[in-house]
Amino acid sequence: MICKRNKTRQVRVGSALVGGGAPITVQTMTKTDTRDALATISQIKELESIGCEIIRVAVPDQEAAESLEKIKNEISIPIVADIHFDYRLALTAVDNGIDGLRINPGNIGGPKRVHELARAAAEKDIPIRIGVNMGSLDPEIADRYGRTAQGLVESALSHVSLLERENYYNIVISVKATSVPVTIEAYRLLSEKVDYPLHLGVTEAGGAWVGTIKSAIGIGSLLSDGIGDTIRVSLTEHPCEEVRVGYQILKSLGLRSGGIDLISCPTCGRCQIDLFKVVNEVEKQLPVTDEDLKVAIMGCVVNGPGEAKDADIGIAGGKGCGILFKHGKLARKVPEEELLETLITEIKEILEERKQAR
Repeated sequence: MICKRNKTRQVRVGSALVGGGAPITVQTMTKTDTRDALATISQIKELESIGCEIIRVAVPDQEAAESLEKIKNEISIPIVADIHFDYRLALTAVDNGIDGLRINPGNIGGPKRVHELARAAAEKDIPIRIGVNMGSLDPEIADRYGRTAQGLVESALSHVSLLERENYYNIVISVKATSVPVTIEAYRLLSEKVDYPLHLGVTEAGGAWVGTIKSAIGIGSLLSDGIGDTIRVSLTEHPCEEVRVGYQILKSLGLRSGGIDLISCPTCGRCQIDLFKVVNEVEKQLPVTDEDLKVAIMGCVVNGPGEAKDADIGIAGGKGCGILFKHGKLARKVPEEELLETLITEIKEILEERKQAR
């Protein structure tokens, strides 16, 4: 059972609500050169198609900041500008219509620059995420607290105070580390001290395999505690994979419903088809949907028929073939080489039937 979510303030990032009891949003970051507006727009549209709800882009220079207007005009989801060191880039981003900023107020200059940026963001009701990572921990904080969870939290709070002095409270906070235990401890400490919405993630988690495991444990543990309002899974992978993992974490905890629930067996010596290939390809080709749909891909006749019958659509492997089940009933036998195409086609047909029935 999921613990009751912590009560936090609510901020609006464009069309997305974060905190205040709103559904936990899934976001990611583009991996294109933001100066290449067309490539960035293309990647964002791909992410939109699989359900990404907030997108963040790196803004390393003025050219990238100026391209934000064109990007913003071509996409449908809120866009957050990720900026370090140069407050002028943040001001340009604000002028070009971004929906949110990710900065560290402590590294963009003195009080005058923080004041100017806070005023510009406030005028357009743009929230600021204070993002503190262990890799960029302030040296003075590190000397005092060490590279610890407390150090992350104290650094975040020091940045928060800079904005609060400007009477700016439209804030989201993140305190990420590559260490899962440190990340969990930091967010738990922070959640006791503030009621600002929290952006969860394990930073620089790794590739698809290691990074998914670390992110699921770190993000999942905090969500189970009721902590967190928006999430980003950080993988050395295409950002679509980050979004898919993010949604799966939420679904596994019962924090999201809808979509396709894919069940597959681990296989054993009884399996007589290449189930690995079928499952991997089905995962890549599953259509995006809000419909609740249960799909079972099972390797043999031990548990296969039972699981497949419980699913909306499923297969149970045989010798060089698979038995197709639809809505709990045996439909037909399908040759192994046709299993993938058949399953995807049947899934799309079920979704279309439901769409037509509405």
